[in-house]
Amino acid sequence: MRTIQSVAEMKAVCREITRGGNTLGFVPTMGALHEGHLSLVRASKAQCRATAVSIFVNPLQFGPTEDLDKYPRMMERDSKLLEELNVDVLFAPTVGEMYPPGATTYVEVADLSGKLDGSSRPGHFRGVATVVAKLFETVRPDRAFFGQKDAAQVAVLRRMVCDLDMDVEIVVCPIVREKDGLAMSSRNAYLNAEQRQQALVLSRALMRVSHEVDLGERDPRRLVEIGTCVIAEEPAARLDYFEIVDPASLQPLSEISRGALVAVAAFIGNARLIDNILLAPR
Repeated sequence: MRTIQSVAEMKAVCREITRGGNTLGFVPTMGALHEGHLSLVRASKAQCRATAVSIFVNPLQFGPTEDLDKYPRMMERDSKLLEELNVDVLFAPTVGEMYPPGATTYVEVADLSGKLDGSSRPGHFRGVATVVAKLFETVRPDRAFFGQKDAAQVAVLRRMVCDLDMDVEIVVCPIVREKDGLAMSSRNAYLNAEQRQQALVLSRALMRVSHEVDLGERDPRRLVEIGTCVIAEEPAARLDYFEIVDPASLQPLSEISRGALVAVAAFIGNARLIDNILLAPR
């Protein structure tokens, strides 16, 4: 596995890979890798001739009071995990390499960037779209792999790719969960043993909503009320949002007929956790 820090070198290496007609898969991450990330790498390796992974804790997507400084950084461990999976290239740039002095250009997906996580984290999706656009230009992958856990991010990036005519396919892979249902997240590392149990309320609320849909409930307002009540049963959980929206537009739904994204965000201790499910009513 080649580890590269320079944008120029990463461009050269990726162009060399694809020049011969090889398909290149790309998995952008912020490190602190867990099985969810590794499942994306495996999907890329199964679908593409070569796989590149990036590790970059992107300051543009953190607010002034968020956890940029505390975000877990485990480069040596992460590099070893990727090497064991036979990743071809690891791109690990510095902040200065990604955002040279004087850089003033941002990418913003209007409307979508203010929904779900974007509503409570102003500027977050502008930071995400900007860094992913830069990474796509550097790597120019045929396919880029993202997890369903970041459903709002997926919607934003799909719209960006469409609007800017980017020649990359967005591949979305299922959420990877612990045996007890907790969605895997790098921020789970912030949780102590007690908080780890408290965090299960997110998946429990989603499963309750799914169960109610299976029983025939189709009113999103009623389902949001049910999910919110489940969250309220855990005193340690501070709800950020619980919404049922269209998976592509992130607009609230008036009825559930052709499918819906049920998304939740809540604080457990200092950790802000997100989770979601996709509904496909019969």
